[in-house]
Parts: sequence; structure tokens; C-alpha cells
Amino acid sequence: MIAGPGHTGGRGGPGGLGGLGGRQVIDAYEDPGTPDRRGGWRYLGWLVLRQPWRSAAGALLGSVWMVLLAATPLLMAKAVDEGLAKDDMGALALWTGLLVVVGSFNAWLSILRHRTMTRVRMDANFRTVKVVVGHAVRLGAALPRQVSAGEVVTIGVGDVQQIASALTVIGPGVGAIVAYLAVSALLLTVSVRLTVIVLLGMPLIALLVGPLMRRLQGTEAEYRERQGVLTARIGDLASGLRVLNGLGGKGLVADAFRRDSTRLREQGYRVGAVTSWMQALGLGLPTLYLAVVTWLAARMAVQGTITVGELVSVYGYVAVLVRPVSYFVDWGYQLGRGVVAARRVVSLLRLEPEPDEGTREAPAEPSVLYDPESGVRVTPGRLTALVGATPADTAAVVDRLGRYGPTEALWGEVRLTDIPLSQVRSRILVADHEADLFAGPLHEVIGAAIPNLRGAGNCATSPHSAAAALHAALADEIVQALPDGLDSPMDAQARNLSGGQRQRIRLVRALLTDPEILLAIEPTSALDAHTESLVATRLHHTRKGRTTVVTTTSPLLLTHADTVHYLVDGKVTATGTHQQLLEDTPGYRALVARDSEEVVG
Repeated sequence: MIAGPGHTGGRGGPGGLGGLGGRQVIDAYEDPGTPDRRGGWRYLGWLVLRQPWRSAAGALLGSVWMVLLAATPLLMAKAVDEGLAKDDMGALALWTGLLVVVGSFNAWLSILRHRTMTRVRMDANFRTVKVVVGHAVRLGAALPRQVSAGEVVTIGVGDVQQIASALTVIGPGVGAIVAYLAVSALLLTVSVRLTVIVLLGMPLIALLVGPLMRRLQGTEAEYRERQGVLTARIGDLASGLRVLNGLGGKGLVADAFRRDSTRLREQGYRVGAVTSWMQALGLGLPTLYLAVVTWLAARMAVQGTITVGELVSVYGYVAVLVRPVSYFVDWGYQLGRGVVAARRVVSLLRLEPEPDEGTREAPAEPSVLYDPESGVRVTPGRLTALVGATPADTAAVVDRLGRYGPTEALWGEVRLTDIPLSQVRSRILVADHEADLFAGPLHEVIGAAIPNLRGAGNCATSPHSAAAALHAALADEIVQALPDGLDSPMDAQARNLSGGQRQRIRLVRALLTDPEILLAIEPTSALDAHTESLVATRLHHTRKGRTTVVTTTSPLLLTHADTVHYLVDGKVTATGTHQQLLEDTPGYRALVARDSEEVVG
């Protein structure tokens, strides 16, 4: 297992992204490069430039493939004029044979082109995923404060795929331009008038499709934004459904979700309307436009201006031109959506993590942590408990003491914000009771998340320390009950474990880092009384002599605290031992006493 500094996820941001444990995984994009964040177009250009040879090969293969499609009508015209018209079987066989050879070679080129463009799209996809995930990890706790979870999910699920699809223009797009010019050159040998009509057709089509492209970008951007909001609401609803149901608020949230989904559906209809027009024009306009060219060529053949073979070639050229002209329209459609997706990715990449600009050193020796806003003072080497009627108040104190938000907290005589963030993270760990648990073997869930824990420790992971952490969190019995022990697979968020088991697994991760200062939010809130009592005793023993802060209202845990701070409206109103506060502070006694028997006990 891997051990090291990091962060536990939960409130602070994603934790343990892709922990790999002892496995060696080949990463073809270990260094995806520095993306161009100046705009959507520049980001797409950066993806192309990151794979120049493959992009060039895709453009070359697409161009040759398209041009050879246009060569087919030329060979047919030669077969008609020099073979059939002159009753020359040798010439007919020659041109027919060349037609078969060119067709077979072009089929092989089509396979190479498709494979190359698939690699281009996959490179763009994986590279963008790597860039986005890497930036999300760098943002850390700053990520949820700057962008919603739904927005991140929408980017990862939809926008990345759309960006990859937009790069299709490298092969068929460039090939369509080359084929269009090549066919125009071939038509020039038949008729100058037909060539002029073909060349003037593309600007006309661009004038008709251009406004639709701009409208598509606007409607698509609004749709993606609303999709992100709705995705975030789905996540909030799923995670808080049980609580909402107990409070009777499920109906209100369901109504809000229904309204949001209705607006999203209506916006989707608007996107679909623009898309359908673009697709209809992409097929209809080229067909209608090139039908005019065929009609003119037929009249010229009747008048004797061109030969029958040339008429056949013009018809073939027209049939070939339908494809590149349709590609032009589809190119605009894909690029329009791809630019919208790239802009959303760029907006995420422009978010900046919390600056690590501190100029003063952290205290060399264990020192007092003090939060002036609440009055909480944490003495080194002691177990301190924060008790408040509102869990958010005590969690806010922990966030300030751990520097996960605006804070005036002091560490010794130095403000936390004056200390380099890396030093704070290397010595102070905030362990959230709702920290993320990722899928994988249990030993990876426990150990591989340590490099990304919300804080740090001494990084000394050994079989002995892992066993000690499992024992302290009473998680050894979880391991024993699983069929494969530490190798047992865990679902995402460890859903195959109970709520109390998940909480103990999170506590194991925190204890395994052995941080100098551990700030634990509700570490035993999901445990039954018997289990909580054992965990509280073992936690006090394991962390003896180490600075530990817990937020809780459980008497079973408070009994072991050296100091208890009772907070009202986020301010310390009383401080003492658990027993002292029970005797002297009625509000505290009412809050923590579950029944009179527990108070007497």
C-alpha cells in the first residue's frame, strides 16, 4: 500500500483519485502537457498539436481517400469514351481493371483512415480526462467552492466526448476540402461554366448554415449549463433523500427537480430543433445544389457540348461531391458543439487553487491552535472535543483550524494563512465523516487514499501500523467478516458496507497517517453505542500524547476528552471536562444527555 500526505475528500474535495496500491499501471498520458486555456478554439488546436504526426496522417489519408473517390468517375468516363464508344475491348478492360484496383486500394485507405481518426479521438478524450482530473486534484478543497459537482460531472460525461468528436474534422474535414478542389479541377477539363457554379456553391451554403451554427453554440451552451445544475440537484437529492423524507421536505425538492427538468427538456428541444435544421440542410442543400449541376451537364450533352463519357463523369463527380459538401455542414455542426464543450473545460481549467504563498515557517514544536472567531483553543497533546447544537458550527471551526476557508486562526504565534499551505497540509489532517471512498480492494481503499488525504502524516505505513489503525477503529472485525479480507472488493463509496462500517474505514485512513494534529468531524456518529464506546476508548489510547480534535455530542466519546468546548451560535460559552459541563452548564447537559440514565452513568 502507498502512504503519504494528502487529503480525505468529503467536504474538502475529491480524495484518493484512482489509488493504485501496489499495482503498476501503464499511463500513456502521464504528462498530458500544458493545455491552452485562452479559449475553446485554442484548446481544440492544442489537442491537435499534441499529436501532430497522427493528425497529419489522418488529414493525408482522408485527403487521398476523398480524391480517389473522385477519380472513380474519371476512370468510368475513360471506359465509356475509349472502350464502349470506340468498341475497343482492350481499352475497356484496361480502364475497368484500373477502376477495380483503385477501388480496392481506396477501401484499404478507408480502413487506415478510420483507425487513425479513432486514435486521434481517443487521444483527445484521454488527454482531456487526464488534464481535467489532474486540475481537479490540484484544486483540492478549492474545487467545491468554485464549481458545482454537477458541472464537473457534466464536463466529464458529456463535454469530453463532444470535444473528441469535434476532432473528426482533421481527417474527413481536410479531405473534403482537398476533394472539393480536386473535383473542381477535374470539372474544369469538362466545362468552365460548371466549375464556376460548383465553386460558387460553397459560399452560398456557408451563408445559409452560418447563422444556424452561431445559434447552435448559444443554445448548446445554455443546455449544458442547465444540465450541470440538474445533475448537482440529482446528487444532492440522492445523498439527502433519507433526511428529506424524515423532515417532510421530499415533496418540495421533488417539485423543484420537476421544474428544473422541465426547463432542461424545453432547452433540449430548442437544441434539437437547431440540430435537425443543420442536419437537414447538410443533406438537402448539397443534393439540391448538385442536382442543378447534373441538369446543366445533361443539357450540355444533348447540345453536343460534352461527350456521353464526360456526362457520366460529371454525374459521378456530382455524386462524389455530395459527401464532401455534407461533411462541410457536419464539420460546422461538430465544431460548434465541440467549441462549446471546450469552453466549459477551459473555464474549469482557469480555476485557481488556494495560493501557497505563506512566508513564515510553521512552529517547530507542537503549539496551540487558536480560532479567534469562535474562541476555541486546542492544547497540544490533548484530546479536545467541540460540542454544538448545530453540527455546521463545529464543522466551520474545524475548517478554519485546518485552513479550508477564510480564517484568522493562529498556530502558536503565527497566522495559519502566513504559513505555506504545503506545511499546513503536511502536519494538520481534517478527517470528514463523509469523505469519499472509491471502488477497489479494501487494502487500496484504506491505503491508496492516503496520498490524497485531507492533511498529512508521517507516511510510515507498515503492516504493523495498518493493523494498529484497524484495531483502533474497530475495523479489524470488518476485515475478518469479509470473504477475502483486505483483498475484498469495495463498491464505489463502499456501498457494500453499512454506514457504521464505512465510518470506521474512514477513521482507519485518518489514523493510518498518524498526523501531528488530527481534526475529526463526527468520527463516531454512525456507530451503535457498544461499538462507539470501544472506538472512543481505543481512539483515546491510540492518540495519547498527540493533538486531536473531535466534533461530537456523544457522551461515550466526550467522556474521554481532556477538554470540551461548548459552542452556542458558533462561539465558546463554556469550557471544561465532560463531567464539569454536565454539572455546571444546563444547555450542554440538555444537548448531550440522551436520557437520564446516561447522565447518571
